[in-house]
Amino acid sequence: MENNPNSKDRILLINKPLRWTSFDVVNKLRYILKMKKIGHAGTLDPLATGLLIICTGKMTKRIEEFMGLEKEYTGKLILGQSTPSHDLETEVSEPTDISHITLESITGVANTLTGKLSQVPPVHSAIKIGGKRAYAFARKGKELEMKPREVEVMEFEIVDYTQPEVTFRIVCSKGTYIRSLVRDMGAALGVGAYLSQLCRTRIGSYKLSDSIGVEEVTP
Repeated sequence: MENNPNSKDRILLINKPLRWTSFDVVNKLRYILKMKKIGHAGTLDPLATGLLIICTGKMTKRIEEFMGLEKEYTGKLILGQSTPSHDLETEVSEPTDISHITLESITGVANTLTGKLSQVPPVHSAIKIGGKRAYAFARKGKELEMKPREVEVMEFEIVDYTQPEVTFRIVCSKGTYIRSLVRDMGAALGVGAYLSQLCRTRIGSYKLSDSIGVEEVTP
């Protein structure tokens, strides 16, 4: 946490709880701190945990600056199955055979998913289309054409592989969807994949290890 903790102008490093939206955190802190001028610097999906930078008062002017910083994540994906949302928000498909998938083949695909990429965001995402969030259309079963965007993946490290679970670490630019990387890995391997666990461990030089829980914030 930065700055005078008694100031109204603060940067809070929060460890977002599982199943909370980023807006849930902002709402809770707005209530705790009794102030309206508060926002977060980069959305985390409800099923993700980890570092969320919260800015209050005059520090909200720095939100765009923080959003532009590189991000680091750790997580797990499951090979041989897929879901419409590419995570556990939606129903998991029946498993397919992955007995032929090796650590070497997974690492090879991870290497092709580094550098500057043209990435198609998930349909189940908070991107606005016609003034509405994409996930609102997706949850109603409406088909959407998501436009690709350029992102950069600096590191895609495969930490462990114990069938069907792959443990990974990713360092990437603003706007990168980890679920899309997982989807693309599953497609490249020909077996499908979905994200089962995700934690944001760093934003720029700000680390999860320096964060606090929502309940630890005081006015």
